[in-house]
Amino acid sequence: AIKEGEQVVGSRTRVKIVKNKMAPPFREAEFDILYNQGISYEGDLVDQAVEKRLIEKSGAWFSYKGERLGQGRENAKLFIREHADARQALDAKLRELLGLVRETKPVAAADARSKGA
Repeated sequence: AIKEGEQVVGSRTRVKIVKNKMAPPFREAEFDILYNQGISYEGDLVDQAVEKRLIEKSGAWFSYKGERLGQGRENAKLFIREHADARQALDAKLRELLGLVRETKPVAAADARSKGA
């Protein structure tokens, strides 16, 4: 259970995909479900960044580019939620590492090539 003080606000969930037409079956995923929001974006971002070694985890401490995010996963999530610049930079780097960013050609260069210039 995920708690804020004494109140339970969500749960850590592990799922196993048994049948799937789009990808191989029997994959597993683990994520936080917050009762008032749905799947926790910050929790997923922290988990993926730790897995890809963008965020360093030393004991209970999480740090990004030498800056401590907090002690414990919940404090790291809170830091990511409150600091939009760090969140956006981390998201962009993670998407790049996972190959989810399309490379775009500059419009002027593409137009010049199509005109034979």
